[in-house]
Amino acid sequence: MSDNHNKTEEQFKCALSRCRELFVKKLRDYGASWRILRSSSLTDQLFIKAKRIRSLEMGVESMVGEGILPEFIALVNYGIVGLIQLEKGCVDSVDIDNEEAMSLYDRYAQEALALMLRKNHDYAEAWRGMRTTSYTDFILTKLQRIKEIEDHGGATLVSEGIDANYMDIINYAVFGIIKLSGED
Repeated sequence: MSDNHNKTEEQFKCALSRCRELFVKKLRDYGASWRILRSSSLTDQLFIKAKRIRSLEMGVESMVGEGILPEFIALVNYGIVGLIQLEKGCVDSVDIDNEEAMSLYDRYAQEALALMLRKNHDYAEAWRGMRTTSYTDFILTKLQRIKEIEDHGGATLVSEGIDANYMDIINYAVFGIIKLSGED
């Protein structure tokens, strides 16, 4: 593995750790309250975050005082929640404790890392030459695809499923975190 690939892996792990730290704190505050969300609601939550990033990137003034970086962190965390919900389905009341929630979170974070390493190898660090605005646009495109798949009852003919799109969203958001943190 090249030095750049090693650097990417370390930066990716650092960004995921930052996301995890916030997730742990929110889990302590709210528990796994997100277990009641249907997949379509999670898709809409991701959409809200991505649209907010795009608005800020296009120069719209922030009225709530938060910037782009926290929104990329939210995209990672909601993306992982989306994967958990795809696996477990939604429920009417919280059915997992914080320990199980973190175990699931960590498993999907590791899967996102493994996917990134495979794709990064094949695409030769292309993400480093991209603009963060492109990550946002690609995330919005993935969300549009997810909405279409959800509208078709989850069925696809030749395309990747919702889970693959969530993984790509997570990975683009992590790249955004790396870039905005000045670590690239």
